[in-house]
Amino acid sequence: MGSERHEELMGRCLDLALNGIGSVAPNPMVGAVIVHNNRIIGEGYHARYGEAHAEVNAINSVKDKSLLKESTLYVSLEPCTHFGKTPPCADRIVEEGIPRVVVAMPDPNPVVNGRGVEMLRQHGVEVTVGVLEERARELNRQYIVHQTKQRPYVVLKWAQTLDGFIDRIRDGADQPAEWITNEQARMMVHKWRSEHQAIMVGTNTVEADNPQLNVRYWHGKNPTRVVIDRRLRLSAKAHVFDGSQPTLLFTGNNSNALTRRNEFAGIEKLEVISLDFAKEVEGQILKELSSRQISSILVEGGGAFLSSFVKKNLWDEARIFVGNKFFGTGIKAPAAEGTLHSFDQIGNSKLFVYRR
Repeated sequence: MGSERHEELMGRCLDLALNGIGSVAPNPMVGAVIVHNNRIIGEGYHARYGEAHAEVNAINSVKDKSLLKESTLYVSLEPCTHFGKTPPCADRIVEEGIPRVVVAMPDPNPVVNGRGVEMLRQHGVEVTVGVLEERARELNRQYIVHQTKQRPYVVLKWAQTLDGFIDRIRDGADQPAEWITNEQARMMVHKWRSEHQAIMVGTNTVEADNPQLNVRYWHGKNPTRVVIDRRLRLSAKAHVFDGSQPTLLFTGNNSNALTRRNEFAGIEKLEVISLDFAKEVEGQILKELSSRQISSILVEGGGAFLSSFVKKNLWDEARIFVGNKFFGTGIKAPAAEGTLHSFDQIGNSKLFVYRR
């Protein structure tokens, strides 16, 4: 079978893998295709965290299992070799007698990391690695960062005016924010929220905007809300503490925070976590989120909050909307120095995506 056909079939795996977006994290998105005599006889993808992996779903979809012993399995990530929520996929491949496996990329998870390919080869399976590897890495960049850096993939998001301001100077929630972008952009942001496990804001954003941080303008699962409030000065009646979705409130050990903790004690789905604000807070938060198997986070805070991640190089991607407005003065937008990855026109707004 020629390289073009290999790439075509692996492309199908990657297309299938996308069906798991927003549902499989912290696992990777994976798709699999089984081919017999150049004809696809089975397909599958990892649909939901804790459920069967792509290879197993593809194998189970094959009606005539006797054909597996003469087939090739294409999969967008190296088959696993360990027991997690499900049994090892490499074992199932060997059990079914599949003689050839084509893999897009190795699994960066330290408990796999080449062991799947090695185990298959030890059992006589012909394994090819590296077909459309770059596309596969792009698809699972969040998973890769989580596995290799032991922190979530951090996406910074903000909207700014043509003259580089993210907001006017306002006096709390009594003076609502002036929208910089349009309805299309706001819907896109809610789509992004459904694709990340968590969303984070600081104290000033909650005070000024009282956001809900959900996906009401899109479909999918609401992310875990992460709120930073060093002195615990926020109202327990803010939308982010309404008990409708999991929420982590990071605060300090100062007297005000310790005094007010009881006000938040009975709120459903809320957990209050103490941090040492004398040390680097951003790193502590990301480490805590990673320990909770949160592999990606969307940061939607204000200028100072976003800039703190930029200054400490604790970001991977910046998604910047530029609206068709001038403020003249106000709160300056952060300056994220990275490589321009993409550009899109969203109605009368523009979207620039940078990678660090």
